[in-house]
Amino acid sequence: MTKAEATQRVEKLRKLINIQRYLTHVLDTQELSDEALDSLKHELFLLEQQYPGLVTPDSPTQRVGGKPLEKFQKVSHRVPMLSIEDIFLQEEFQDWEKYLSSRAGTVHATLEYFAELKIDGFAVSLVYEKGIFKRGATRGNGQVGEDVTQNLKTIESIPLCLEKFTPSSDGVPSRMTGQIPALLEVRGEVYMGKSDFQKLNRERKKKGEELFANPRNVAAGSIRQLDPKLASSRPLRFMAYDLLADLGQQFHSEEHEMLQKLGFKTDESAKICRTIEEVWAYKKDVEKKRDALPFLIDGVVVSVNRNELFEKLGVAGKGPRGIRAIKFSGSQTTTKILDIRLQVGRTGAITPVAVLQPVLVGGVTVSRATLHNTDEIKRLGVKIGDTIVIERAGDVIPAVVKVFPELRNGLEKAFLMPATCLVCGAKLAKPEGEVVWRCPNQKECPAQQKKFLHHFVSKKAFDIKGLGPKILDTLVQEHLVSTPEDIFELGKGDLAPLERFGEKSAENIVEAINKSKKVQLARFIFALGIRHAGERTAQALADHFGSIQKIQKASVLELEAISDIGKVVSDSISRWFQLRGNQKLINELLRVGVRIENAKLKVKSQKLEGLTFVLTGELRGLSREKAKEKILLLGGNISESVSKKTSYLVVGENPGSKFTIAKKLGIKILSEQEFLNLL
Repeated sequence: MTKAEATQRVEKLRKLINIQRYLTHVLDTQELSDEALDSLKHELFLLEQQYPGLVTPDSPTQRVGGKPLEKFQKVSHRVPMLSIEDIFLQEEFQDWEKYLSSRAGTVHATLEYFAELKIDGFAVSLVYEKGIFKRGATRGNGQVGEDVTQNLKTIESIPLCLEKFTPSSDGVPSRMTGQIPALLEVRGEVYMGKSDFQKLNRERKKKGEELFANPRNVAAGSIRQLDPKLASSRPLRFMAYDLLADLGQQFHSEEHEMLQKLGFKTDESAKICRTIEEVWAYKKDVEKKRDALPFLIDGVVVSVNRNELFEKLGVAGKGPRGIRAIKFSGSQTTTKILDIRLQVGRTGAITPVAVLQPVLVGGVTVSRATLHNTDEIKRLGVKIGDTIVIERAGDVIPAVVKVFPELRNGLEKAFLMPATCLVCGAKLAKPEGEVVWRCPNQKECPAQQKKFLHHFVSKKAFDIKGLGPKILDTLVQEHLVSTPEDIFELGKGDLAPLERFGEKSAENIVEAINKSKKVQLARFIFALGIRHAGERTAQALADHFGSIQKIQKASVLELEAISDIGKVVSDSISRWFQLRGNQKLINELLRVGVRIENAKLKVKSQKLEGLTFVLTGELRGLSREKAKEKILLLGGNISESVSKKTSYLVVGENPGSKFTIAKKLGIKILSEQEFLNLL
């Protein structure tokens, strides 16, 4: 076969294989057997081996896992991957709709929703440049994720090149030529089907390997493996739910249609709902059918369907105002309580935990469940040895919800709350107005010290990679670490001699520790473990005061003046900063090289005050994110959609439908150079 003949054959093979991928993974109508498809792929592989110049990044042969990586690279998301607030009751949904109407100035009758399944998977972002899959990333902390491109390439339901498909008269999809933007991003969930998960566990059982707890863990673990061959060996799938590109879509429902045409699998059961009753009927219907679905779900996602309104609603806290996740009532099952043990938290809270006969509930093997506090034990009448009902409340935290006293045999034992902490021996106290018993020995109780250190290095705090609870516990046991500042004074020589450590792993941890010394103010506050000061409160303090010194000096009244911080929280924060031991902790952290930086965007001037900008097309001289940052720094506002309130539309190369809308509305249009001149 000549090179010209091979080129022609390769193009035809790729087209045929891509159409079969679309039929199988998007339309669920497999036309060829796996064996026949493998044969076509093998022929393509041999031709590309014979003529290496014919290999392209989007060829089906490039899905095979490449060389193992040493570590994942960090990736900044162009648009943050935000979380979704949960609701459980219809009344909560009604409150949300009223809130939407008040924010958007919209009457209830004009609100339209798009409801879809909430896949219990692992969220990822896919970036395509000129239609070719270039980069895939994990959600991470929403702002920064990890580059897992090689692993995602192994998933057949992720297209390596975007082709607009349209059904033809004979039912076989054909390629539709159309404008695919130079830069396009798709977001969705990587997941594993129930039957594939069961098959995988059966194989592991035969080999004597540890069984996986649930499909989500397998999906997440596979995508975060450094060796892509492991991901390629597992039957992972991808379902798309969001499209970040201007293709003229006005509704979220239209994005789903476009995603399918581009070759992605989307939720076929998704529907437009025009009333609360329709949304709730959809949720109930899905809840009834969830066990029959081929994959696990943990709720229904409902978003405002009109994109312009969704953007107008904006963001509050960690998520958009225009979207909610309706969680199902928890899955329930029965089991027996083998024991009741006490856990000491980082703030001294004593929590009784039921040790259970292991049982599968909501797709997860559960061996422990919370009993919350002693009042709850009395209310339920729980005894050790009881048969009980456990529930994964909101499909997350297992809890005991019912006891069967009629099934007792007389061997059950009542639970007695000890008078002292089982770890340090301090006398337990129950503060007035609280239901939780606490160990007051905060500074010397080993359990509290350990939990505090775990919290200090956690992902939302200092985020020290490789320094997990087990390693920290070893360092405490070896008397290398007893306080947070000790962590920052660790050297390679301290770690390398320890069991299961080596030069390389010790070097990596020390490098991660040094890297973490530069920390945002909000993360620093959260890491301090102040009671009642969670992630959101820490961010509010950072945004309001701007420095740790100002927070230390703040009065209770100044703290209470911050939105969402009430008297209980402000009292707790004020007390914490007044204690000498805590002041010493902050000073010691600064002494060992911790540098606190405030991530709050400070406005340089008010040059663009009152002006609203919309951007479209590809900018050449600076990234879109940099352009937005410059606008905000000068006091301007950013909008994602064009309206009469838009002051300027900044136009780059290949502008989308925003350009047409702006011309119709008479909005002033700026070229990239005119925009830069304005700044």
